[in-house]
Formats: sequence, structure tokens, C-alpha cells
Amino acid sequence: MHSFGYRANAVVTFAVTILAVMCGMASLSDNFNSPSPTADVKVLNINWFQKQPNGNDEVSLTLNISADLSSLFTWNAKQVFVFVAAEYETPQNALNQVSLWDGIIQSKEHAKFWIHTTNKYRFTDQARYLMPLFSSGNNLRGKDFNLTLHWHIMPKTGKMFADKIVMTGYSLPEEYR
Repeated sequence: MHSFGYRANAVVTFAVTILAVMCGMASLSDNFNSPSPTADVKVLNINWFQKQPNGNDEVSLTLNISADLSSLFTWNAKQVFVFVAAEYETPQNALNQVSLWDGIIQSKEHAKFWIHTTNKYRFTDQARYLMPLFSSGNNLRGKDFNLTLHWHIMPKTGKMFADKIVMTGYSLPEEYR
């Protein structure tokens, strides 16, 4: 006869195997979901545009952020991390990204939102920090930029998924104010 320990081990091993198979199937079933989120980010006002004492350009913006990310929430979505980034090109870098606002959405009920805010984080050209001898740090004057709404879906099981919506056609003034 088999001992109690041997039988308990067999039951626990079987249960863990079934749990692993179910988690794998659950994770794969999320691949059949095709979300269709919508978003719109508008610059309402450039509050100020100045040169910092260290030589870098800095901008303060008033933004309207509206989004419907409810289609991102499936039974496997734990939460969604969302952020708005300003993206622009400089001679030193093909892509510069500056995060302006972020948030965590924890349920489908909060996934449809409208926010009127100023940028939560500084919109600063940091070329002077990266290459102090060769760069002026004033790469934002007259610069065209895009506002991009990025999201990262954090699942209960499986891999994290990320995507974005890009809004083009924004530019900064030629002169400081």
C-alpha cells in the first residue's frame, strides 16, 4: 500500500499541473481579443515656454485628455497603465519622448475618462544634460511634436501587452514667452 504522504504528493502534483494548463489556456485565449480603444489629446494652451538657467528649454501645457479604454479590459486584465508622451526629433536623436501625464486604471468602470490638466511632468529638452559640450538644449523652439497616448495592459496571467495612439500636428512657438 502507498503511504499518506505519497498519495498527498500525487494529488498536489496533479492539481498544480491542471492549474498550470488552465493558466496557459487562459493566457492564450486573451490573444483572440481585438480591442478598439479611442483617445483624443488636445493642447489647449501653452502656459509658458522658457529657457531654464541651465540652458534647457521647458514648456508648460494645458491638455484635454479624453479616452475610452474600456475595450482593453477583459476577464484577464488586472489594470491598465496609461500615459501621454510628447515625441519629437532632434539632430542628436531620431526619437525623444517626454512623459507629460500618467495614470493607472484599475477597472472597466474607470476606463472612460476626460481630464483637463497641465502637464504633470516637466516638458524639458534635456540635450544639454546628455551632451553638455556639443548641445545647446534649446531644441524645442519651433519644434513640431506628436502627442502619443500609450497603454500597458497588466494581466492576471500571461505577458504584458502595450500599444499606443499617436496624435500629430502640434508645434511649439519660435520665441520664448
